[in-house]
Amino acid sequence: MSCFSLTSACSSLGVKSTSLTVQLGFRCNETNNFPRGFVSYRKRSKIQKFSVACSSSSTDPLLVKAARGDPVSRPPAWMMRQAGRYMAIYRKLAEKHPSFRERSETTDLIVEISLQPWEAFRPDGVIIFSDILTPLPAFGVQFDIEEVRGPVIQSPIRSEDCLKALHPIDLEKVHFVGESLKILRQEVGDHAAVLGFVGAPWTIATYIVEGGTTRTYTNIKSMCHTAPNLLSALLSHLTKAIAEYVIYQVESGAHCIQIFDSWGGQLPPDMWEKWSKPYITEIVSIVRNKCPKTPLVLYINGNGGLLERMKGTGVDVIGLDWTVDMADGRKRLGSDISVQGNVDPAYLFAPLSAVTEEIQRVVKCAGPRGHILNLGHGVLVGTPEEAVAHFFDVTKSLKYDGSSQNQAMEESKLLV
Repeated sequence: MSCFSLTSACSSLGVKSTSLTVQLGFRCNETNNFPRGFVSYRKRSKIQKFSVACSSSSTDPLLVKAARGDPVSRPPAWMMRQAGRYMAIYRKLAEKHPSFRERSETTDLIVEISLQPWEAFRPDGVIIFSDILTPLPAFGVQFDIEEVRGPVIQSPIRSEDCLKALHPIDLEKVHFVGESLKILRQEVGDHAAVLGFVGAPWTIATYIVEGGTTRTYTNIKSMCHTAPNLLSALLSHLTKAIAEYVIYQVESGAHCIQIFDSWGGQLPPDMWEKWSKPYITEIVSIVRNKCPKTPLVLYINGNGGLLERMKGTGVDVIGLDWTVDMADGRKRLGSDISVQGNVDPAYLFAPLSAVTEEIQRVVKCAGPRGHILNLGHGVLVGTPEEAVAHFFDVTKSLKYDGSSQNQAMEESKLLV
């Protein structure tokens, strides 16, 4: 698959733009026009019990269908870190609740923050406001988040004795995650996909071994050679806990789960193959047995050297960061797997016309099937909200051509 010129690619790859001149002034008022049956969670005295079957449905949201490679009318779109400090409403809430742990571990605040971009921009995915470290205390690792240093783990695991602090995950200790997902599923319904997420074992292990964030990864990389049995035991424990946490999120209402191996790109490809891939693959296998129709997305920062290896984990969607050209990524991965991404977040600081052109380019290069539009990383602090609104408006103006989708389907069958 190649990327064609701007003037011809839309028709060649089956992407049509119904309106490239997007008006942005309606946002504040139209966000109050919620779907029929919408009841604010703030007004509920009692949350209804919610259960979700791990199966596909004709009413699945657009994002779920695209993740599975089903035909869709246009590419669905959401943004990593779409709830956060770039939004004025979030900054105002953070002033009242300055603790990140409070904001990400209190059900009412989680729901409110998660819905802020939904109410403002109507993305096709609503991701729970949480953190990849949130489940750590549930299996025996305590942590704090400091204003300057970020995550801090006072007792890093660097010896066999330290492993004794770990225990099976106690999901009751992350009850606020399950409660929040249930409410989000009720609020959003099938108008958008509710997204849960977890950290991959290698990435979680880097925090646990290093004691927090790091630029060198020397402790854990050394452990690969000096204490491989210890590291393997830690990763195996994390794999079981994370797999249970994924299933818990799905059963609580998540349509789709994204696995963040944020620091997987810090490993040489052969080392990632040994120390990250097998554990992600095991998580995928465990979740597949319980929830075979739940799409799983894998994202790695700096994943250009890992794409083919990522595909081997068995996930449904590969997230591309912005350092990978979408056309190259598609060519390397093939059309039998969905992709996500990958507009450079810095584009949202450019003129809106440049944002439009880049969205069109990425969508054309991704092709008319199995693409979830996203940024190649999270929304940057200071990003203009009007640019985020424009991003979603332009995406909603696109339309796939049915004949091109059918052709893409036939090409996909040839690869099976």
